[in-house]
Amino acid sequence: MIKVEGVTKKYPARTAVDNISFEVNRGEIVGFLGPNGAGKTTTMRMLTGYLSMNSGRIEVAGYDVAKYPQEVRRRIGYLPESCPLYPEMRVDEYLRFRAELKGVKVSARKAKMAEVKEQCGLTEVGKRIIGQLSKGYRQRVGLADSLIHDPDLLILDEPTVGLDPYQIRQVRELIKQLTERHTILLCTHILPEVEAICERILIINEGKIVAADTEANLHKKFHACAVIEMEITADKSEALSKIGAIEGVDVRSASELEDGWLWLELEADSSEMRVELFNLAVTEGWALRELSEQEHSLEETFVQITRNTKGT
Repeated sequence: MIKVEGVTKKYPARTAVDNISFEVNRGEIVGFLGPNGAGKTTTMRMLTGYLSMNSGRIEVAGYDVAKYPQEVRRRIGYLPESCPLYPEMRVDEYLRFRAELKGVKVSARKAKMAEVKEQCGLTEVGKRIIGQLSKGYRQRVGLADSLIHDPDLLILDEPTVGLDPYQIRQVRELIKQLTERHTILLCTHILPEVEAICERILIINEGKIVAADTEANLHKKFHACAVIEMEITADKSEALSKIGAIEGVDVRSASELEDGWLWLELEADSSEMRVELFNLAVTEGWALRELSEQEHSLEETFVQITRNTKGT
C-alpha cells in the first residue's frame, strides 16, 4: 500500500527527512512514532502529495506520488492533528460538501454519508452546527470526512489529542474496526494508543527511520537483558550468595517482606534463566510464589531507541 524508497527532504537550514525507506502492507495498522521535529509531519505531507521531495520515490496504492498526485489523493483519507472544519456548517452540510469535493457520485452521496455517520457515531447529530459540538464530536466529523470517499489508506495524525478517556476509548475502537477495510498509518505521541491497536511500529529520529518491527520484536532487540522478579522463603544472605553464583544472573535489589518472604529483582542474560532459578529453589527447598519477567513498556523501548540513535 505504501512504498517509500530513499526519500530525502531538505530545507535551507536543515534536512528534515534523510534518505528514508519503508513499506506498509495492505490491511496493516502501523504506528508512526518519533520525537518532536523528527520528520513525522514532513513524511506524512510527502505521502499525501502536499509536499514535494528532493529525491527518492513514494508509491501509494500502486501510484507514484510525484507523477500521479491526484490519483494518490483519491486513495488517501487524511485526518490532520488540527482538523480544519467549517464551524458554521451543519454536519450533514459539511459531509455533503466534502463528498462533492472528493468526487463521490451524486447518486452515492446520501448512502455514503449515512454509512460514515454510523461508523463514526454521528447519526444523531447530522443537523447540529459543527461549532456547537464537543471536541470529541468534531474529531469524529473529521474522521467521517476522511472516510467519505472510501479511501484505501487512512493517515491519522494524533486522532485522540484533547479527548477525554471515554472519547479516546471510543475512537480507538472505531480505528480498530476501520482496519477491516482500510490500511492505517497512525501518528501519535500517546504510546499506549499504539500498544493497544497497532500491529507494527515505525520510529523516525532526526530524519531517519531507526526502527521498523512489531512491538514485541523491538523490545527484544533494544533491551539487552531480562528483568526477573522472584519471591521465596529463604535466608537473605544465603539466597543472595546462591543466586549470585549463577552465571548470567545479577541481583539488582532484595527486600525482606513483612510476611516472611524475600523479594528479589534480578537482571538476567535472558528470560530462560527462570528455569535455572526455579531449579535452584527446588534444590534448596525454598518455597516459591513468584518467578516472572517484567514486561518492557513501549515508552521505555521508544526512549532507548531514540537515545541510542541520536546523532547517528
